[in-house]
Amino acid sequence: MANKIMFQGTSSNVGKSILCTALCRILYRKGYKTVPFKAQNMALNSYVTKWGDEIGRAQVAQAEAAGIDPIVQMNPVLLKPTGNQSSQVVLMGKPVGVYSANEYHTKYSLTALDKVQESINFLDDNYEMIVIEGAGSPAEVNLKANDIVNMRIAKMTQAPVMLIADIDRGGAIASIVGTLELLEPEERDLIKGIVINKFRGDIKLLEPALDFIEQKTGKKVVGVIPAIEKLDIDEEDSVALEHKKHKGSRDIQIAVLQTPKISNFTDFDALNYEPDVAVRFVGPGDELGNPDLIILPGSKNTLADLTYLKESGLAEQVAEKAKDNTPIIGICGGNQMLGTMIYDPHHVEGDIEDIEGLGLVQTTTTMKDVKTTHQVTFDVDNLQFLNGTFSGKGLVGYEIHMGDTEPNSDDVTRAFTITSRSENPVNVLDGFVDGAHQIMGSYIHGIFDNDEFRRFIINELRMKKGLAPLEVVFKYFEHKDAAYNRLADVVEESLDMDYIMGLLNEQ
Repeated sequence: MANKIMFQGTSSNVGKSILCTALCRILYRKGYKTVPFKAQNMALNSYVTKWGDEIGRAQVAQAEAAGIDPIVQMNPVLLKPTGNQSSQVVLMGKPVGVYSANEYHTKYSLTALDKVQESINFLDDNYEMIVIEGAGSPAEVNLKANDIVNMRIAKMTQAPVMLIADIDRGGAIASIVGTLELLEPEERDLIKGIVINKFRGDIKLLEPALDFIEQKTGKKVVGVIPAIEKLDIDEEDSVALEHKKHKGSRDIQIAVLQTPKISNFTDFDALNYEPDVAVRFVGPGDELGNPDLIILPGSKNTLADLTYLKESGLAEQVAEKAKDNTPIIGICGGNQMLGTMIYDPHHVEGDIEDIEGLGLVQTTTTMKDVKTTHQVTFDVDNLQFLNGTFSGKGLVGYEIHMGDTEPNSDDVTRAFTITSRSENPVNVLDGFVDGAHQIMGSYIHGIFDNDEFRRFIINELRMKKGLAPLEVVFKYFEHKDAAYNRLADVVEESLDMDYIMGLLNEQ
């Protein structure tokens, strides 16, 4: 049976995911076979395991930090908001329906508890350490009766709990004391430590507050984590987009349209890490400006986001930029939007059965009632984009989509050949490039994580501006691994690791 520890927070976005990621890497470096776990996750940034199961992106980062492949047991329940206070429920990696918030909390969530328990049992049997993440706050009294992610899990597993507060947002002491006050006695007993996160300034000035917390609550302050700038670790919460809107002064400017139902915005992190590239998310009220490249991202509801682009005037602006020879790339839902028509005969996304696309390329999309979810390997054979040509084999990415997009003109050429799905050999054409080699689309998420392909796109943008091309200077997967180590170094130095290891080893 595995030893366990759990991180809960006084609210959302206090750093639970990041601290779980850090502890996964710390325990991995100590030689423990470690696995992350979050019973229920709500996120639009999801990922697909090798076996085609869809899980939350945070558990993928944690698995990478632990040096293991992501598996569905790490996140048995995933909620993907669809709008109108409803979410698609993904159970054990597969969608099982769309539920309103009320329907889910009152009728469905506890029915998923058996799968949660099965997942815990599987991880117990196959790993030495389980790092468990909660969600939101355990003190939401209106949600506790149907909770399957916070204190119910702590009691099921008898995991010692670290309670995290974000001091950067203010009110940390009150949030700690208030959270503990609202817990039941048996729940409060499971809290074995307090962690103050995102601290800025002189730690000596904070010491009186730490003493007060310990005296008031009877709980040990296990550590104070400094605010860590530029973590460079995948984020799944759309709150993160608030920090991605600022335009930098770099050679290449890329604008990503931040639609209301944007998903998998981590697709563009690797671009933004390049030394000569700035990625700017263009949300409501923002100016599109004059970017070197426009990207239409993935979407949880393509038809709703397409309607938003038309009503906001962004669709017209994008069309004007296309006429001015600004290149455009669409990923997944964005790939669907670029074409002439989208048909939804099964009402996968709502009541609309068909809608005109942006009309920037001659393709047609038909929504399917079965979701395609695969990790993929793909080849590129003489892909023409702008004035260059790219070929490569064994590139990697993943698919999460509920539609098929087909060219309806000889002017459109296919871009990629998928050679494996979920480790099974296939020969499937994906994506397209228009006749002017200016507009490209694909269903493959993570396409820009491939270093050579990413640099090819950037260099074509550079040469279009009269700038010299650059060699590959940034390697994404090496960068991510270094980021996990950097995070682990800071957290390991900031926490009382002897105390935490004592909690783990006494189980």
